Amino acid sequence: MERTNDNKAVGTVIGSMKTKIIDRYIIRKFLGTFFFCLLLILTIAVVFDFAEKIDNFMEKAAPVKAIIFDYYFNFIPYFATLFSPLFVFISVIFFTSKMAANTEIIAILNSGMSFRRMMWPYFISSLFIAIFTFLLTNFVIPKANLHRIDFEDKYYRSSARRIPVIHIHRQVYKNVLIYMESFNPISQTGRNFTIEKFDETGKLESKLTGNIVRYDSATSKWVVVNYYLREITDKEDIITRGDRIDTAIIITPKDLSMGPGFVGTMTYNELNDYVNQLKLQGSDELNLFLIEKHRRIANPFAVFILTLIGVSLSARKVRGGIGMNIGIGLGLSFSYILFMQFAS
Repeated sequence: MERTNDNKAVGTVIGSMKTKIIDRYIIRKFLGTFFFCLLLILTIAVVFDFAEKIDNFMEKAAPVKAIIFDYYFNFIPYFATLFSPLFVFISVIFFTSKMAANTEIIAILNSGMSFRRMMWPYFISSLFIAIFTFLLTNFVIPKANLHRIDFEDKYYRSSARRIPVIHIHRQVYKNVLIYMESFNPISQTGRNFTIEKFDETGKLESKLTGNIVRYDSATSKWVVVNYYLREITDKEDIITRGDRIDTAIIITPKDLSMGPGFVGTMTYNELNDYVNQLKLQGSDELNLFLIEKHRRIANPFAVFILTLIGVSLSARKVRGGIGMNIGIGLGLSFSYILFMQFAS
């Protein structure tokens, strides 16, 4: 009886050791293949990106040091985190198909390990990549994007930010609305400016208009030139005219000219605060920033989903080797990129 119990205990220990060995083996395969695919695809991406932009770099005499350290040192982590779920999917299909072709998957399942248990090391690896991606995307990459976008503005698309922003409608405070027909981010000057203030019932209390509005960086205030102020009371309207008047609205020139490039320069906390501010202002740009906020949260979860899909597709041994699985994986990968572009 004692020998039987000892044999069971020894069997349990051996089984546990085998399980840990299998876990380490899959994790090592997963992460090793992931970083190899990451390195390979990033190398290809850098080569294509450089070939596309080399004419601009030469035309604007971009220094080699700036190209390497200001641009590509910040471009590489940005690109890597942007498509990390895709790299995970390709990696899982590649090494799992190879394991299936070598009948390793069959051997693992025949040893008594269930398919669900075999998924544990996959999800442990996915958890590591998801946490790493989340931290990079929300707290590291935004700072790196500042340098990357500054470089692109200077040496690749220097005129991109000089296009005036037109027809700006914002709510800056409760019951206070502003309108600007056009705004030039370079001169920080707007034309045909209006501030309207309403009471709690929605009735207009005052309206300030001006031909020109200019941001004073020294005082952090907007100065309205050639203004016309109309204050509405129960008895009469009070009209005031003047050469200039200071305002204390909370919007900055950066807020008015912020576009698709700037959203990537915000950390998660900054982005969350800015979304709340845009909701108060009633900005048309709110959806752009909401999409970015939800994308940053959803991207790490996509790692788990694509890992599960990848294992399900490639765990079965098929005739013809791993070529069919890799072909299906690449097809789904391109579909993933296509739908992601449409969604954003």
